[in-house]
Amino acid sequence: MYRVNRGGKNVKKFKKFISYYRPYKALFIADMICASIAAGVTLVFPMVTRYITGTILQIEPIEFNAIYKLGIFMIVLVAVEYICNYFIAYQGHVMGAKMERDLRSELFAHYQKLSFSFYDDQKTGQLMSRLTNDLFSLTELYHHGPEDLLISLIKFIGAFIILMTIDVQLTLIVFAFLPIMVIFASYFNKKMNQAFTNNKRKIGDINARIEDNLSGIRVVQSFANEEKEKEKFAYNNNQYVLSKKNSYKYMGGYHSGLSAFISMITVTVIIVGSVLIGKQQMSTPDLIAFILYINNLIDPVKKLINFTEQFAEGITGFNRFLEMLEIEPDIQDQPNAVELKQVSGEVTFEHVGFKYKEGLDYVLKDIDLHVESGEYIALVGSSGAGKTTICSLIPRFYEVSEGQILIDHQNIKDVTLKSLRQNIGIVQQDVYLFAGTIMDNIRYGKPEATDEEIIEAAKNANAHDFIMELPEGYNTDCGQRGVKLSGGQKQRLSIARVFLKNPPILIFDEATSALDNESERVVQESLEKLAQNRTTFVIAHRLSTIKNAKRIIVLTEDGIAEQGDHETLLAKDGEYAKLYNMQFKA
Repeated sequence: MYRVNRGGKNVKKFKKFISYYRPYKALFIADMICASIAAGVTLVFPMVTRYITGTILQIEPIEFNAIYKLGIFMIVLVAVEYICNYFIAYQGHVMGAKMERDLRSELFAHYQKLSFSFYDDQKTGQLMSRLTNDLFSLTELYHHGPEDLLISLIKFIGAFIILMTIDVQLTLIVFAFLPIMVIFASYFNKKMNQAFTNNKRKIGDINARIEDNLSGIRVVQSFANEEKEKEKFAYNNNQYVLSKKNSYKYMGGYHSGLSAFISMITVTVIIVGSVLIGKQQMSTPDLIAFILYINNLIDPVKKLINFTEQFAEGITGFNRFLEMLEIEPDIQDQPNAVELKQVSGEVTFEHVGFKYKEGLDYVLKDIDLHVESGEYIALVGSSGAGKTTICSLIPRFYEVSEGQILIDHQNIKDVTLKSLRQNIGIVQQDVYLFAGTIMDNIRYGKPEATDEEIIEAAKNANAHDFIMELPEGYNTDCGQRGVKLSGGQKQRLSIARVFLKNPPILIFDEATSALDNESERVVQESLEKLAQNRTTFVIAHRLSTIKNAKRIIVLTEDGIAEQGDHETLLAKDGEYAKLYNMQFKA
């Protein structure tokens, strides 16, 4: 049963592999035709040489006109070979580049569909490596693989047929080497495949280390830990060298061994051919042609050597590519999912439980909560109580483990992810700004928005004034992750995004906890303006920011401990009162 399944999987993998040629079928066919012609031309030259040395030069007087005509004929063949090789080198590589683009686009699009739980366990550098290094070796295989195989096949079969017509005995002696060469090549090819897979993992580790270091370079320098980071990088770098050293060991044995086989074939032809000439069983022109055809035989063998190495590295990249594509998003649309339209913003949690993975403890258990349309509620509690988790379940960043969440009486699993998330606006503590201008970053909330709409959103978020004070206003570059802006400025841009998006449901995830008092005041004003007439969930660390909330939900490890307004909860002298007194006691 296992063998059948594996075979079926290999057939599916092969179909997937060749499917990337489909958009470029005409170009691929033209490339193969040119490869066939170029290979055929090389088989002609030794025959012409044999004809000149064995026929024309043996007849007195020598027909020089015939030699000149054959010379012109060979020059024409050279021109044809040049045109074909140029097409292969130019258009063939263009086809490979387009296929690389298609592969990268497909994998990037797949990355966009994977959920938070996937990225929780991944290193960014490793994911980037699959998009870059792995695909380069794969597209080299896509371009050169079929082409080299076809050229090798034509030259190999053509040379074999012609050599058999020259001398059967010598041809069979030469081809007796081939089975041994195949066994030798197969062994080393397997070893190289394993080594190349390890190389890709190591370069992925290097990318992950670089990404981690550069993303945290300010922390590195603030702690003066540059030397420590160099040590970490040196470790990954040296591991890569060791991995490459292992692959080069097998490559060295592979290439040197096959080169030795090729040299042995040439030596055998010279010795056996000389004996046959001495016994008058072979002519000198035939030996010359035979040696020339041996080069035609050796050339496809060399190409096959390169192909097996290329195949080993390329198919490793393809396997890693498929490995990622085969990861099914754990959160995706149901087959009968509908659009979430005309949302008023009523949100209901019914017996909701959640844990990050099977086997782990529940983070949330049996949560029942009903939020009216337009209601402003605050979620408070100690770290780890599940405040952020509750809010991450509403847009389905994570899937509930049990129970259900309803928006306007519709189970969020029954609506499309896109329409669900289009109706939810999130302002987080850690603001992410993309590389580009302020205008571009605000427009992210609504890609089709006009400049006027963006400016209006910035005004609503109290961001317009500081933007206009910048050297280039809305066209000012934010820098990587918004490093050129203060925390309060970045937060106001993220609020402007949500104003532009204009969703009926809002989530504020400790949006002001990292700001100074003045920035907090300005941002808080923007948030309150944004929250008007929208269902709003506020995760608060500073309880002073949510004293005016109509309802405060207090979460503990056991779930919802208590709820009510500020005054009511203080009067209860329960969990909320403890949290409040911890923050405001003298």
